[in-house]
Amino acid sequence: MMRMPTQTQTQTTTQQPAVAKTTATMRRPAADQQQQVAETAAKATEDSQFLRFDAGKPPPFRIGDVRAAVPAHCWRKCPWRSLSYVVRDVAVVAGLAVAAAAADSWAVWPLYWAAQGTMFWALFVLGHDCGHGSFSDNAMLNSVVGHLLHSFILVPYHGWRISHRTHHQNHGHIERDESWHPITEKLYKQLETRTKKLRFTVPFPLLAFPVYLLYRSPGKEGSHFLPSSPLFSPKERGDIMVSTTCWCIMLASLLAMACTFGPLQVLKMYGVPYLVFVMWLDLVTYLHHHGHHDALPWYRGEEWSYLRGGLTTVDRDYGWINNIHHDIGTHVIHHLFPQIPHYHLVEATKAARPVLGRYYREPEKSGPLPLHLLGVLLRSLRVDHFVSDHGDVVYYQTDHTLNTATDKLK
Repeated sequence: MMRMPTQTQTQTTTQQPAVAKTTATMRRPAADQQQQVAETAAKATEDSQFLRFDAGKPPPFRIGDVRAAVPAHCWRKCPWRSLSYVVRDVAVVAGLAVAAAAADSWAVWPLYWAAQGTMFWALFVLGHDCGHGSFSDNAMLNSVVGHLLHSFILVPYHGWRISHRTHHQNHGHIERDESWHPITEKLYKQLETRTKKLRFTVPFPLLAFPVYLLYRSPGKEGSHFLPSSPLFSPKERGDIMVSTTCWCIMLASLLAMACTFGPLQVLKMYGVPYLVFVMWLDLVTYLHHHGHHDALPWYRGEEWSYLRGGLTTVDRDYGWINNIHHDIGTHVIHHLFPQIPHYHLVEATKAARPVLGRYYREPEKSGPLPLHLLGVLLRSLRVDHFVSDHGDVVYYQTDHTLNTATDKLK
């Protein structure tokens, strides 16, 4: 005999689908929550990888990609526009000299030295454009203007031009780079303690340029004045003789003026501004390759390439000085494409920035005067001392004993 289900059994059977539906409904939010947690974890991993960006790894773009991003007109050189900057700067230099000589007051001289030294630096940058061929497409015009500007500030034009070309062709390479390249640990340990302190203690690094012209960097031989220097090929020796002769003529002119007007007057009118110019040059060129809060890689062997080496350079903002020294702070694009005239560098940098991504380091915004860069310089001199003798991608290391010894001297 079949038993009829009791009321309790009937209710239980009726409730089972409802319980199952309720359980399934409760599981959906749990599953959604687990998926959300997984997505959050995945995003955190991606963000962590982004934060751990390694500037020493090969970039995901080619130099042709960067070149293609630069507008076509940025490559065009206008000799008349370039010459207008020369006329402007020479007029300012002459005006400052006339005004200072007329005032002849010790209340005016410090202002004159700062302004005129900065203008000497501006003249150097225009001669620098001549050396790269970004001044004009006329090699003779570049050479004549370059010699006039650089000889006036005691720079041997062709000697500097050729060594600077070597710097650009090998930027970021430990052994082959020409200026402000790192010292290897082995060479660093061979330096006398006094030499180390001079190299990494202000103001001495800001007075290095004349010494570099005479003797090059530690570990390298030759001079920018001698045709026989290993810096130059045999076919370049005639150019070096011309530039050294122009340099000697300028030096002789200064000596003649010292005999005529007195050494003190020449020192006030020319000597001190020349030292300010040298400090500008050393400060700018050093900070374009050092001092970023992210470690900058240096390369050797097969890890080096023209693109990767160029991407180790750093742009800097100089406030009001940007226009005066012809936007030389836009250094990354300049290093990759030195043929671009200085008056197109800012636009070219903006166009290339999306391609460069994190390989482009946004410069710290400056006030009217770039006083913040003095702190950057001091910090770099305390931590950027040498690189390892081994490895094809290396970073600066710190000699803490040097800092201790320097602090004791203070």
